[in-house]
Amino acid sequence: MQSTPTAEAILAGDRRALAKAITLVESQRVEDRAIAQSLLNTLLPHTGKSIRVGVTGVPGVGKSTFIEAFGQHVISKGHRLAVLAVDPSSPVAGGSILGDKTRMEQLSRADAAFIRPSPAGRALGGVASKTRESLLLCEAAGFDVILIETVGVGQSEHQVAGMVDFFLLLMLPGGGDELQGIKKGILELAHAIAVNKADGESQALARTTQQHYRGAMSLLNHGDVWEPRVMMCSALNGVGIDTVWQTISEYEEVAREKGLFEQARADQNLTWMRQLVDELLRSSLTQHPAVRAALPRIEAAVTNAQQTPLAAAEAILALSRE
Repeated sequence: MQSTPTAEAILAGDRRALAKAITLVESQRVEDRAIAQSLLNTLLPHTGKSIRVGVTGVPGVGKSTFIEAFGQHVISKGHRLAVLAVDPSSPVAGGSILGDKTRMEQLSRADAAFIRPSPAGRALGGVASKTRESLLLCEAAGFDVILIETVGVGQSEHQVAGMVDFFLLLMLPGGGDELQGIKKGILELAHAIAVNKADGESQALARTTQQHYRGAMSLLNHGDVWEPRVMMCSALNGVGIDTVWQTISEYEEVAREKGLFEQARADQNLTWMRQLVDELLRSSLTQHPAVRAALPRIEAAVTNAQQTPLAAAEAILALSRE
């Protein structure tokens, strides 16, 4: 790293320092990890003052167009918005499109907005492994609304739900066949569904889709505190965006009043810690000299069905204790 971003610069809202800090926490270098954790510990008392929103939906639903319209609406209300958009990485070359700033052209030029695309890499479910750290850095820099955009409907939703306060699922008009393909677990995660592209000839279809999702959501148990909303919007025309923001604000008020807001974040932190323990143990294991030397032979034995995966795993653990 050419220069290490300071906590003072980040707290002052220096965008360049924030960008450098996120690059620092995303680094795979051991020395950078130590510096990043020191920086995060310094900034930790200044975090937690935002509403964290996860946004997801099937490919083609218009997530970027929605975030562009939603972001401008939020900024117009006097808020500062950070968008952490997780880009899909190539499974072959490991590359990533990282085109969010071109897809959110107007929002990316706003002084009150900060857009940071991060390659998902090998992270589980397409959620960048350092998204949580990036989120804390953005909060410390004074952004009070944080959006996390995921790659698409799948395992990433469960990852994102574990780091946000409000989970928004975007859907397309014509929910009959699509509804069948949406896993029940994802609907259970959603605090609200917004049927996007409810404009022109699709408006009537969007209204029918809205009723379908309302029926589906009514069959699920979401608890007694909050009844998930199903709304229509047109991100392209800016219609219904204010209703989405009002819904999020209402949920935050209810959750804080019932004491669920802080409890959910405390639970998320514990889950985060346990995930990091798993990751660090796995990393430490693969770096052990005896394990590294024997791993090709053990993997070949499993591949050739000469050893069961469980026996191989136990052999690796035994080597790590030597």
